[in-house]
Amino acid sequence: MPKDISLLNDGFSCPQPKMQGNSMMYTCCVKDPNFRTNVTTEEEFLPRDTGDLVIMYDILRSYDTEYYAQVSISNQNPLGRLDYWKLSWTWMRQEFITEMKGAYPSIVDSRDCMFGPQGIYYKNMDFANVLNCQKNPTIIDLPLDKANDPTLGMVPFCCRNGTILPPSMDPSRSTSVFQLMVKKMPPYLNKSDLVAPQNFQIKGFKCGSPIPVSPSLFPDTTSGLPINKTAVMSWQVVCNIAQPKDASPKCCVSFSAFYNESVIPCKTCACGCPKFPSKTCRTTAPARLLPAYALLVPFDNRTDYGKAWAAIKRLPISEPAPCSDNCGVSINWHVNSDYAKGWTARITVFNWGKTSFADWFIGTQFRAAAGFEKTYSFNGTTLNGSESDTIFMHGREGLNYLVGEVDGAKPGRDPRVPGKQQSVILFSKKKTPGLDIVAGDGFPTKVFFNGDECSLPDLFPSIASRISLTISIWVVVFHILFQ
Repeated sequence: MPKDISLLNDGFSCPQPKMQGNSMMYTCCVKDPNFRTNVTTEEEFLPRDTGDLVIMYDILRSYDTEYYAQVSISNQNPLGRLDYWKLSWTWMRQEFITEMKGAYPSIVDSRDCMFGPQGIYYKNMDFANVLNCQKNPTIIDLPLDKANDPTLGMVPFCCRNGTILPPSMDPSRSTSVFQLMVKKMPPYLNKSDLVAPQNFQIKGFKCGSPIPVSPSLFPDTTSGLPINKTAVMSWQVVCNIAQPKDASPKCCVSFSAFYNESVIPCKTCACGCPKFPSKTCRTTAPARLLPAYALLVPFDNRTDYGKAWAAIKRLPISEPAPCSDNCGVSINWHVNSDYAKGWTARITVFNWGKTSFADWFIGTQFRAAAGFEKTYSFNGTTLNGSESDTIFMHGREGLNYLVGEVDGAKPGRDPRVPGKQQSVILFSKKKTPGLDIVAGDGFPTKVFFNGDECSLPDLFPSIASRISLTISIWVVVFHILFQ
């Protein structure tokens, strides 16, 4: 019979066993209150957080002198978007990058290693193959054609040319992933001595410090079994959109309605005015009301339209003319109809810039969004269920490319023509009782284009001119009938 016995589950104290009869012995074990396990549990990690952008730094394999890491950048903002992202961080222990897949350093340079402590320690290393030795490297995404490259690609969710779409548009394109081999320096040459880089930065966002979280799980693609592998260690970096206080919008919105013949255009200098405005325009003058067809021509060609419209409608007009809105993208929201059980709107997107937009999208927020039913030419949905105040719209396949401005039919004579996309939107009044469309409830309170909030007019189209026009028509009809 053994004289010592211990419980397989640590954390219990067992006294010497006692004999009971000739063939049995027993002991009574009690839990040791001072016992501390060396096994890491979920409770010992900090909880994972959420933000507009979440960066994960996962170490997949670790050795004494190097480790293999995976970095994922995930967009969690339903209306956010990144184009041509650049990610940078700060190494804390003189680490350097030897290999990368799925992304690449913006500068490939190994001189800092060759003539630094790295070159002294790794005497036999060929530093010609080292990618980057900067303390603050900047990483950029790879183009689409590198996704299946056996040397640079073959990483899931890599190589998107720096574009990360919102998850509400395409979850498979809302994350960008790359991998890198990192060399370590003494005295940290131990496979378990690991630390994440600090000071993560990505343009347009303010990022927090890396927080150690429970190891990430990854599908095991080598064994063919339906199992997951855990990372050696994982850190999470949460970033939120940081809009500069002095930043100007990049897009603007005009309002129009079936009950008013005038369009309320984008605000004067909606997207900023030139530093030295011309004396021919006023930066403080309100934008002139326009006829609907004037939205189809460039701003510089609208002056005569505005003057003529003011004369026809007997509207006040200021001189000199108001300055341009200076927006590359303008959106017209037109209340198209209003009836007992529903109403419709028409949204038109104009691209007055030279840059075309692939995979563009629009978000609109307003009370009436709860009654959204469908769009006819765009893909449209409400975010976060039917009670949401936000409608998300984007181009269907084949219509998801908003071209830039081009010459008219007769270059030099005809005005230039903007890229344009348009759709009618159907709403029901069942979920929005008390909605007053002609009082302004049919207009959005916020509009976003590709993640940027647009400038909106301060006024809604008035019903007054519609009433005046209706009275005039009935006066004419009455005169004809009873003359």
